[in-house]
Amino acid sequence: MNRREFLAGAVAAAAAARAIAGPLGLPIGCQTYPVRDSIGKDFDGTLKELAAAGFQTIEMCSPPGYATSGYGPLVGMKAAEMRKHIEDAGLHCPSCHYGFKELKENLDDRIAFAKELGLTQMVLSTFGIAKTAPMEDWTRAASQLNEIGQRIQTAGLQLGYHNHDGEFQEIDRTLVYDALMRTFDPKMVKMQFQTSVVSLGFQAATYFKKYPGRFLSIHVADWSSAEKKQVAVGQGVIDWKQLFAAAKTGGVRNYFVEMNLDLMRASVPYLKKLPT
Repeated sequence: MNRREFLAGAVAAAAAARAIAGPLGLPIGCQTYPVRDSIGKDFDGTLKELAAAGFQTIEMCSPPGYATSGYGPLVGMKAAEMRKHIEDAGLHCPSCHYGFKELKENLDDRIAFAKELGLTQMVLSTFGIAKTAPMEDWTRAASQLNEIGQRIQTAGLQLGYHNHDGEFQEIDRTLVYDALMRTFDPKMVKMQFQTSVVSLGFQAATYFKKYPGRFLSIHVADWSSAEKKQVAVGQGVIDWKQLFAAAKTGGVRNYFVEMNLDLMRASVPYLKKLPT
C-alpha cells in the first residue's frame, strides 16, 4: 500500500467512525436488561436484533447475579465465548452490571469474568436498600463499595454505581445521592447516572456540573410529563444537547439507552443527529 492509498483509507475510516458516532463522539449503546426475556433463550438472535436497531455497544448483566432475571441460561458460558458471540454480532461490550452480593462474596471470580469479557467497567446496579432504611445503611454500604472499588481498580478496571429512584429521596433533610457522593471515594467509585429520575424532577446535567469528573456513564431514557410515561429519546422533557454538553464536565465515557426495545430502537435516529 502506498502513502496515498494509506491516507485515503485513514480518511475513509475516520469518516465511517464519525458516521456511526453519536453524542460525545461515542458509539451508541444500550443496556441488555430490557431484552432479558430473550437474551438467555436466543443470545445470538438478541444480539443481532440490537445491532440491527443501530446499537454499537451493549452493557451486559452478570449472569450469576441476574440468573433469575433471564440471564440464567448464560451462567455456564465462558466469558471468552460470550465475548466472541458479542463481537460476531458486530457489537462491543465495555461494561456490565453486577449485584452487591456477588461483588461482596465472589469478587475475584467476577473480576476475572470482567477481564476475560474485555470489560473496562464494572457497575453495581443497586445496594438493594429499602426506601424506609436510615441514612446509615446507605453510607455503610457506600463505605463497603469503596473497598470493593479499590480491589477492582488494582485489577485495572473501574467500578461504577448506578442510581435508582431511592437515591433521590431525602432522609433527615439530606438527599441520599448527595450523602453517597460525600462517602464514595471519587477515584474508586464513579457514577452511572440514570436519567429516568427526571420523572422525579432531577436533571442529569445538574449533577454532572455539581460533581465534575465523577461520572462513568449514563443510562439514557426520556420522559413525557404530559403522558406520565417513558418516551423515545428526543420526545420528552430532557434537553439532550444540554445534558451531553454537561456530560463532558462530568467525565462520562459511555452511555446506554435503557427502555423497552421499541423505544430504544426509536431513540437511535435522534441520537445520531445530535452533535458529536
